[in-house]
Amino acid sequence: MKKIAILGSTGSIGTQTLEVVRCNPELRVVALAAGSNVEKMEEQIREFKPVLAAMWSEEAAAQLRSRVADTGVKVTAGMEGLLEIAVMPESQVLVTAIVGMIGIRPTIAAIEAGKDIALANKETLVTAGHIIMPLAAKCKAAILPVDSEHSAIFQSLNGEPKDRIEKILLTASGGPFRGRRREQLEHIQVEDALNHPNWSMGRKITIDSSTLVNKGLEVMEAKWLFGVDLDRIQVVVHPQSIIHSAVQYVDGAIMAQMGTPDMKLPIQYALFYPDRRFLGGKRVDFFELAQITFEKPDTEVFTGLSLAYQAAEAGGSMPTVYNAANEKAVSLFLDRKITFLQIPELIGKAMEHHKVIEAPTVEQILETEAETYEYILGKVKLLR
Repeated sequence: MKKIAILGSTGSIGTQTLEVVRCNPELRVVALAAGSNVEKMEEQIREFKPVLAAMWSEEAAAQLRSRVADTGVKVTAGMEGLLEIAVMPESQVLVTAIVGMIGIRPTIAAIEAGKDIALANKETLVTAGHIIMPLAAKCKAAILPVDSEHSAIFQSLNGEPKDRIEKILLTASGGPFRGRRREQLEHIQVEDALNHPNWSMGRKITIDSSTLVNKGLEVMEAKWLFGVDLDRIQVVVHPQSIIHSAVQYVDGAIMAQMGTPDMKLPIQYALFYPDRRFLGGKRVDFFELAQITFEKPDTEVFTGLSLAYQAAEAGGSMPTVYNAANEKAVSLFLDRKITFLQIPELIGKAMEHHKVIEAPTVEQILETEAETYEYILGKVKLLR
């Protein structure tokens, strides 16, 4: 029996993780954490019977306590609640499916407590990879990627020496606006950007996919996860989303992981690694597929990707600025307060404004996040 704790259980990755648990009686959920969806959390508690649950606000936690008082589940709140879940002795694996930089501290605490990390929180490595990866090595904690692309790279590295990597081929669907010119993006609405052609994801990550910022974050994450230089990470647009990513080796051989677009595959692989278990669902039919195609990303139209490389090259606190500026800009776009093209524009302005802090501490990372949020809001007020 493998016991797991899930941060972000009511979100897209969290709910799909629980779908995997339903099909695998060898998995037991001992803790759940979510933001504000009390009703969904109550349903999950009654079905999976964890010993501990956490909500981000005390108000939501109080509502949940009242609703599940008959279950005996302990309900906590805020960062203290996340940290309590991260180090609880009952769990072996922490699934970090929570969105935002609030995932950094629980991840560090879990690693120090000897837990393996099923990592679905991009911000953790994007902003604090210089802290997380050495700590994981020191504590002998496994960082098991849940992102489809990073899981594909991880699988393609199985049995191969990492010092023989020539290039990582990081695939991208291209999002809903692939092939469009910049002027065609001027009047994009929220509903257009949320209409992803292949994947079913949360609202924020779907917008990130439409701007290619998501791919930029994945480039930075891959740098830390696999210990490769930026110039050896190549983004390849692959509209069919069948090849989830690949590794090219020094002899020219390319190992790729392929399959239908289904997040349950990388989730299940992380939870059972190094084993593979049966997973139901549609299989790739090559005769039905007929062809797969590849393109270069258009970084002149989708400047979010080129900005990511610039942020990663600058290093230090700059990736935090990139991530935080995007987070705030996406939130403003979803609230219809800025246009689609203003998302990368605001990221670029925030990066220009920032003075890099080399090797920032967790406190400096969080301070940089807050300062970037404040800067973006100030800029938006001036734009109105």
